[in-house]
Amino acid sequence: MNTEALLDLFRRAKKRAVLVGNETQGAIVGLDLEGRLYFVHGGQVISRVNPDAIEGISDRAGYNNPGGDGLWPAPEGTRLGYEYSTGEWEVPIGLVNARFVVTRQTEWAATIEAEVPLINAEMSGFPTVFRREVKVIPGETTTMEVIESIEYLGRKTLHSGEFLLAPWSLCQFDWAEGDEFAFCGSSEIRDLYTGSTSYRKVQDGRISYAPTTEKRYQIALGEDVKDIELRLNSKGLRITRHVEPLTDGGRYVDIADAPADVEPLKDGVKYSFYNDPSHFLEIEAVGTCPRELVKGTVLGAKITTCIERMI
Repeated sequence: MNTEALLDLFRRAKKRAVLVGNETQGAIVGLDLEGRLYFVHGGQVISRVNPDAIEGISDRAGYNNPGGDGLWPAPEGTRLGYEYSTGEWEVPIGLVNARFVVTRQTEWAATIEAEVPLINAEMSGFPTVFRREVKVIPGETTTMEVIESIEYLGRKTLHSGEFLLAPWSLCQFDWAEGDEFAFCGSSEIRDLYTGSTSYRKVQDGRISYAPTTEKRYQIALGEDVKDIELRLNSKGLRITRHVEPLTDGGRYVDIADAPADVEPLKDGVKYSFYNDPSHFLEIEAVGTCPRELVKGTVLGAKITTCIERMI
């Protein structure tokens, strides 16, 4: 899908979208679609696109995953997570219904934000503002610098043990046979669903994973991993992600999709790979959580995503 085709899809669905950059290199921002970003390289939309999510709606009857790159609150599960406030898995309704506005825009940069009320599995409420500062750096490599932030607006001060909250970027792509995730580092690899070792390969200190239609799996990596890589060998593209936490005194947290009645583990997650058997995958990057939330606290992370053609 090229740039104009995706913009036209948003127009026909009567949903707002803006282009940062140009039709050759840039990001399409879905203001009425969770503020999702769709990366453009070489005139083509590289991110996963789900037309059903653009043309339809998500509600309690079902969630249409929009694809692209989304900002979510971490953690997903446990008693302090945000996807089980109803008892069943559900994307926070405050995010699904958010309508982002552009607060600043130039040709190669834009800032968007929306008020997003969050409720965790303990039924504690968190009034927040989600903010995404998007900068496109053109060249042979298309570089996207996104400062992800969640600002806490609540009147009540919260202390360690009463909450967990961190910005979490989930970047989606379609995959084909021969594509792979990869990273270097000594991090302990943790499976968040079923075992993934049968899809792992180790060569010269580089660890890679193959996507599969057999089952879903998700691996979590700790803070000693510098960056992660997705090789879309089927398209001749390499995509790398690097996260730099911007939250003072923050720590990485457990993001796992765990039942709502369990405690989060102490093992923090900086990066994650998710494989879905329906032929899409995610390369995820996570910020850190402070030990205290006071009104006006901003939880931030700078995430750099580079898209380049492999030689």
